[in-house]
Amino acid sequence: MSPREGGRKKVLVTAGPTRERIDPVRYLTNDSSGKMGFAIAEAAVAAGHEVTLISGPVELETPKGVKRVNVESAREMLAAVRGAFPECDTLFMAAAVCDFRPARRLRGKWRKKDVGQERASLELISNPDILGSIARRKGDRLVVGFALETADGLRRAREKLERKRMDYVVLNGPSALNAAKTSVKILGRDGSQRELVNRTKRAVAKTLVGLRAPSVD
Repeated sequence: MSPREGGRKKVLVTAGPTRERIDPVRYLTNDSSGKMGFAIAEAAVAAGHEVTLISGPVELETPKGVKRVNVESAREMLAAVRGAFPECDTLFMAAAVCDFRPARRLRGKWRKKDVGQERASLELISNPDILGSIARRKGDRLVVGFALETADGLRRAREKLERKRMDYVVLNGPSALNAAKTSVKILGRDGSQRELVNRTKRAVAKTLVGLRAPSVD
């Protein structure tokens, strides 16, 4: 999809964690605060774009001018992204989607200890790969994803960039979770690499919103 008149684009952003329910009161999740995705949405509106923000469960105020869609699970996020993606020009996939979910969600509270059981096993199955499935049909859209790595980050991020057909991947580490500032490497499919060190998430977001499609021969 080509940019719209005047440079105004439809920007789609995902943010926050997902929750994968075990029973009515327990779930699997992660430490994502959603701050990076919300900062991107805010920066995109400030740049004059029309923004839809699909967010997992977070306690953050919706940026002014942003259309927010709340979801809980990875499958709910996938459905929301699929619905919005055909009309967008740019996707920023900043959400930290749980890789697995319980194979079976219990209707009642899990009560293994009531029968004196000291150990229990929870069967998990893979969640859908939202970015991987969506990016197959990206066309001319700009797609930017994130890679949070604890070891061998550059190699893993580059592999993810190629495997998921992104234009850029933003590499960061666990220290970025819930932090006011972050350090990232922005890797492009054209082989480019840019590093931002100890910047506020708003500053990083402004840089990301300014990205243009990389030129690849």
